[in-house]
Amino acid sequence: MTSFEAQVGTWAAKVPGAIDAVRKGAAQDVVGEMQTPRGAGGHMRVRTGFLWNSLMASTSRMPSINPEYRPPSDASPGSYSYSAADIELVILGSDITDPLYFGYTAAYAGIREYRDGFIRLAAQNWQQHVAENVRRVRSALKV
Repeated sequence: MTSFEAQVGTWAAKVPGAIDAVRKGAAQDVVGEMQTPRGAGGHMRVRTGFLWNSLMASTSRMPSINPEYRPPSDASPGSYSYSAADIELVILGSDITDPLYFGYTAAYAGIREYRDGFIRLAAQNWQQHVAENVRRVRSALKV
């Protein structure tokens, strides 16, 4: 596996903020892929939206599944929505040396991941997301 720095390229080390921009953009893209509903070509099942809405981000520790965190039995389809704002704040506020943790807190997150693979399939595309963000940053900076 290629190191992040090698994949980004030596050009980025010479451009202030380039490595950070690539890292943050790639992290946002991985999260975006994790959160893409099946109906939109992704792997996330979204019925009530509870699992979708339970995603959390941190730079200090992995968010934990809460065995008590479930939607009410009478939750209707689409009753929970997802906003990327809190996740993006963690990503954008992180330092290049900070680890980024993304995890679902819904009680059934583990079984859904086991069956659907929305996390692992997105994580497997990390290098593609990095490559795409290298292209974006180089294009934006005209490097």
